[in-house]
Amino acid sequence: MAALVVVTTVGTEEQANLIASELVARRHASCVNMVSGLRSIYRWQGKICRDTEFMLIVKTLESEYAAVQATIQELHSYELPEILAFKVCKGETNFLAWIGASLDKDAAFSDEEERGILDETNY
Repeated sequence: MAALVVVTTVGTEEQANLIASELVARRHASCVNMVSGLRSIYRWQGKICRDTEFMLIVKTLESEYAAVQATIQELHSYELPEILAFKVCKGETNFLAWIGASLDKDAAFSDEEERGILDETNY
């Protein structure tokens, strides 16, 4: 199955954490990177806007795209959230395999993983 990178932006750290956590907890994404301090300049409803945002970089599989999109739309506060997907044409073989394995809904996970308890020392 083909790996995808999905990109979205949000306005607050709280929303970035919520969307990232839900995507991983629901096993729609293996990993979500949150990039802070992003400066965005864009045209919206006839005005040029300048905002500070957080970018989410979502690692997933093509088969999970619809669920990723639906989750972002469900939890996002923007009227029109940015949701862009890019196919991964090359990548480290073991990392790509890990993406697929971490999204396996039939895999057995520990109680801590199921409840979303993470060892923050890994960061």
